[in-house]
Amino acid sequence: MFLSFCLLLFPLIPVILVLYLFTPFARFSSASKTHKNQPPSPRKLPIIGNLHKIGLNPHRSLLALTQKHGPLVLIQLGRVPVLVASSAEAAHEILKTHDVIFASRPKLSIPNALTYGSKDIAFSPYGEYWRQVRSIAVLGLLSSRRVQSFQRVREEETCLMIDKIGESCGSIVDLGELLTIFTNNVVCRVAFGRKFHGVKFNDLLKRFTYLLGAFSVGNYIPWLSWVDRFNGLEARTKNIAVEFDEVLESVLEEHISKKRAVEGDVSGENEEGQDLVNILIDAQREHTTTSFTLDKDVIKAAIMDIFAAGTDTTSTAIEWAISELIRHPRVMKRLQKEVTEIAQGKSMISEEDLEKMHYLHAVIKETLRLHTPLPLLISRQSTEYVKLMGYDIPAGTQVIINAWAIGRDPSLWEEAEKFWPERFLKSSIDYKGMHFEFLPFGAGRRGCPGIQFAIVINELALANLVYKYDFAVPDDMRGDELDMSEITGLTLHRKSALLVVATSCF
Repeated sequence: MFLSFCLLLFPLIPVILVLYLFTPFARFSSASKTHKNQPPSPRKLPIIGNLHKIGLNPHRSLLALTQKHGPLVLIQLGRVPVLVASSAEAAHEILKTHDVIFASRPKLSIPNALTYGSKDIAFSPYGEYWRQVRSIAVLGLLSSRRVQSFQRVREEETCLMIDKIGESCGSIVDLGELLTIFTNNVVCRVAFGRKFHGVKFNDLLKRFTYLLGAFSVGNYIPWLSWVDRFNGLEARTKNIAVEFDEVLESVLEEHISKKRAVEGDVSGENEEGQDLVNILIDAQREHTTTSFTLDKDVIKAAIMDIFAAGTDTTSTAIEWAISELIRHPRVMKRLQKEVTEIAQGKSMISEEDLEKMHYLHAVIKETLRLHTPLPLLISRQSTEYVKLMGYDIPAGTQVIINAWAIGRDPSLWEEAEKFWPERFLKSSIDYKGMHFEFLPFGAGRRGCPGIQFAIVINELALANLVYKYDFAVPDDMRGDELDMSEITGLTLHRKSALLVVATSCF
């Protein structure tokens, strides 16, 4: 998406150069800012600012900038000032010390269009509305009791995935595709009470999650908004919003009709039988006040968050874990030894077994450290002026926290680029937002509320995959030759499909 923007901008380069050479004000306008003590900034061009420095993998491009200028860097994307933080100290200041000031979100056109005007949890601005929606989600959807109530769904879908791999009979399997189907099925059953079979729905989810991370020129250079129309981004966003709305509308109507049919007879309902749509419909009756109404769009936006956070990031995390295990046979053998000993010959590993699997926990933590699912988390925005690590940060500054870079910081991690799960075995460092050197789910009040939901899926799937199968790359290629190249949207994906040959461990 950024590459297409550069190509469209190419005819403007002569104009930009003229402005750069003959308009000192454009080059040094930062000197006229009210707050003089700003963080270090790379030199910028008129109109586009530092957009030309953001490559196809922004987490790597931004790391290069902070390595040159320091852990806090102020860049200019079009007309928008953006603060980039790439150290644990900076993350601590933003996510804890000044959490309230940095708790809001910038209004971005694509998420806004896909989430009914940012009525969801992830992208809504900080305030009373966000607090109400998040409270309903945490208490009604993501509490320990509610997550536990979906155990049967997770275990059934894990079993189906394991059986599907077994049907390959040693032939090549696209494990990434199977993991996507697995997580989609879990989330569909949890959210809707049933699966949506077929390529069409899976394709819709892929396009939806891809667009959430797409670069919109108009957000940063409003007078170039025509680029988003010219390259089809605006139309694709509208089309996917309509398609997804049709699915959600039909599901809502189906659930409402069923509830009406059994109105007054709730004797058969229990925690296990309630899907998320039913839970939200029930909450709708209880949360209608003068200040907040849980209307249809709010319900739809909340369900969209579950899909955005619960499918793409979860399946890719498991895919990266298997990739690293293939490249590191020693780690694979040790993990298989642990799960085999704890399983004690059972046909499948259950969720009750997971608590004892300390090396499994370490493998997942190490995977999340090296392959942070959302490498730049979700952008924040300051709501008032603040002094941050000695620098003046004006209100309205966008903030990017490079969690991927922090997870690979050699000053924080011994042999930071090495996949070495043992580093977590005797460490108290966790992913729940209390340790700012490790932020796969963010931290503070805007940290991911679905950590428990995601982690239990990761643990259950990975434990059963390595318990049942040995994985190897095809064509006699060595595991350490596996391509680990990345491609980035909002989520960090493998660039190439994870094609494996699975052989039974029994």
